[in-house]
Amino acid sequence: QVQLVESGGGLVQPGGSLRLSCAASGFTSEYYAIGWFRQAPGKELEGVSCIGSSSSGTNAADSVKGRFIISRDNAKNTVYLQMNSLKPEDTAVYYCNAHKSLQPDYWGQGTQVTVSS
Repeated sequence: QVQLVESGGGLVQPGGSLRLSCAASGFTSEYYAIGWFRQAPGKELEGVSCIGSSSSGTNAADSVKGRFIISRDNAKNTVYLQMNSLKPEDTAVYYCNAHKSLQPDYWGQGTQVTVSS
């Protein structure tokens, strides 16, 4: 059974940090590009950051560059999103996505991040 499960969301003050986890099961995420996406209420889904298969490279949206860091622990079959210097506009449901060429993408169910004082 293929599954992606996000965790680590919650309520944090502006300027604070959270680390989101995307745990994969049923497949080896090392061989997939993993992306983090987010969706705020009333807004479209937005790409946040991604890491290539076998850590071939990373990318991030301009809005989070310098603040968010994506990484992976292949032994745990997990991808992380370290979120620093959080802002209220980072409030959203965060989803992880696994992509491999010529295959349908896998999606998790999302985890809520709320940045508020």
